[in-house]
Formats: sequence, C-alpha cells, structure tokens
Amino acid sequence: MNRSCMKYLSAQGLHNLARNRLMSLAGIAVLSACLIITGVAWLFTTNVNSLVEYMGNQNETVVYIDPEAEEGVAEEVGNQILKIEGVASASFVSKADALDTYRGYMEEYADVWDEFEDDNPLKANYRVVVRDLDRMDEIKGELEKISGVVTVSAPIDLTHAFVNVQQVVVIAGYVLVGVLAVVSLVVISNTIRLSVYSRRREINIMKYVGATDGFIRWPFFVEGVGVGLIASLIASAVVLGGYYALTMASENLTGFWSTLLGDSVVPFSAVWYWLLGGFVLGGAAIGGLGSVTSVRKHLNV
Repeated sequence: MNRSCMKYLSAQGLHNLARNRLMSLAGIAVLSACLIITGVAWLFTTNVNSLVEYMGNQNETVVYIDPEAEEGVAEEVGNQILKIEGVASASFVSKADALDTYRGYMEEYADVWDEFEDDNPLKANYRVVVRDLDRMDEIKGELEKISGVVTVSAPIDLTHAFVNVQQVVVIAGYVLVGVLAVVSLVVISNTIRLSVYSRRREINIMKYVGATDGFIRWPFFVEGVGVGLIASLIASAVVLGGYYALTMASENLTGFWSTLLGDSVVPFSAVWYWLLGGFVLGGAAIGGLGSVTSVRKHLNV
C-alpha cells in the first residue's frame, strides 16, 4: 500500500469518525471514563507505595551497643551495619546524645536528668533506616549477630502492617486496571462493530472486486485510534488537572497532615509524563485493537 493510498484511507477513517459521531461520542465517553478511573487507580497505588515507604523510613530500628564493650567497638558496629544489604542509613547516638534527647522530651524534669550526667544509664545506639521493609525480620537477625550489639529494637509488627497494606493496594490496583482495559476494549469493539455492520455490504463488494484485507481494515483502524486518542486527551486533562490541584493543596496542609501527606505525596513532575504517555498509548492501542477485531468477521466472505 503506497503513501497516497494510506493518506486517502486515513482521511476516510477520520471522515467515518465524524460521520458516525453519535457512536463515536459514546465510545469516547466510555473510554474516557475507563481511562480516568484507571489513571486515578494508578495514582492511588503509586501514592500508597510512597506513603508506606515514607512511614517505613520514619520507623527506625534501634541497635543498642553493649555498654561494657571496649572503646572503638561502636565505630566498628556502624561499619558492619552499613554492610548489610537493605540498610539505607545508620545514625550514631551517643549516651550523652540519648540523655539530651530525653531531657528535651521532659523539660519540666530537666533537673532530674541532670542527676545522670556522671552516671548515664542509657546505652549508645545506632538509628537504622531499612530500605527493604520485606526483609525487616532478616535484617534484624543480621543486626543481632554483630559483635558488640546487646539488643535490637525493630518495629516488626508495624512493618508487617505497612507491607500488607501495600501488597493489597498494589494487587487491587493492577486488577482494576486490567478489568478496565478489558471493558474499554469490549466497548470500543462494540462501537466500531456497529459502524462496520452498517457498511457490511460495502465491505463485501470491496472484497469481491479484489480489495485486500489491509485496504478495507485501515480506515476502521484509523477510526478506532482516533476515538482512543481523543479519549486519552480528555482523560489526561481531567486526571492531570485534578492531581495538580491536589499536589498544590497538599503544600498548604498544616500539622499532622502536613507531616504525613506533605512529604509522601508523589510530586506532579514525577508522574505527569507517565500518565500522559500511558493514556495516549493505551487509548490508541485499545481503539486500534478494537477496530481490528470488529472488522475481521466481515472480511471472511
């Protein structure tokens, strides 16, 4: 098929899109709705993952150093901690720093804490941030094996809760995206199938006079891709516009919500191109595939 022929058939496909505007609008509306819900589900899943990661980073594992250990052991413990796979960072807290921390928590009893300046009962420790929450149990075991470590305090139960929530949301998000993709494909197929059915005699005549399947199929393919692209642009405008407004609003939060959401909301700049690209490619693919499956039946004459 040469370039001029492709150009003519593409124009015919766009003409069919305008001529069958009621069915085209129906397909665009349904596909836009499916893409919008898919985009919202993806953004929700992405932000839940970010929130779980953020909350996990706030729950530090505390590695206490044996107070009877010789001088220099604390530094070696820190080196061994950083060698463990899955550890993001380790911050050393001396006995004096630990005492100052408790003094800050209970300022009204500062004089009481002053009594421990010469006989500090607190232990020096490392505040460890674990990158891979799934390996929290394993990492805790490795930390306990380090020479000079007397005990390890890790938020195991809380970590399991974070991981379980994350897994449920991710699985639910993927299932929802898959179901909506199938629904969109069926809707577009049915929309184009009606257009094909109204022109079935024309298709049969073209087959009898020797037109190739590609020649007949191309205008319908262009029509389906056109529906998908228009729907993708509508969905992009709605979802990206809404998410941009949400990210702007999150910057004005105060108090607890600012601490929780302000730092965990995925920035607009990090997701817009993924959404726009996914909508355009997904919409075009669903529209094109729907047209191909709809025409196939009428080509068998």
